[in-house]
Amino acid sequence: MMMLKSLKILLISILLGLCSEVYAGDENTDDFAVDEELLKLKGDPEYGEYLSGDCTACHQIDGSYNGIPSIVGWDEESFIWVMHEYKEKYREHPVMQMMAGRLANDEIAALAAYFATLE
Repeated sequence: MMMLKSLKILLISILLGLCSEVYAGDENTDDFAVDEELLKLKGDPEYGEYLSGDCTACHQIDGSYNGIPSIVGWDEESFIWVMHEYKEKYREHPVMQMMAGRLANDEIAALAAYFATLE
């Protein structure tokens, strides 16, 4: 079981590395809009912490940047907005599109609430 998790983390890391140029955030997403109801969702930070393992496999929990941007301390609205841009494939990054695409709206809100609490 542990080996399977390690392989999953390795695969995600490799894919993120291969796509790092696209991940830099250069794409224009000015015409993207998130439903106001999604932005009003209040996530449970404890549930977000529970879900955060896949995120922190690549995004460093200490906020460091090693080619993968930090998501620590983001405000909730920005986090939700960006995750929905990936979910709807407005932002081009295959791994992030896959990760965001499998999350429900309440899970995105919970992750946003959790990462907003970190410094």
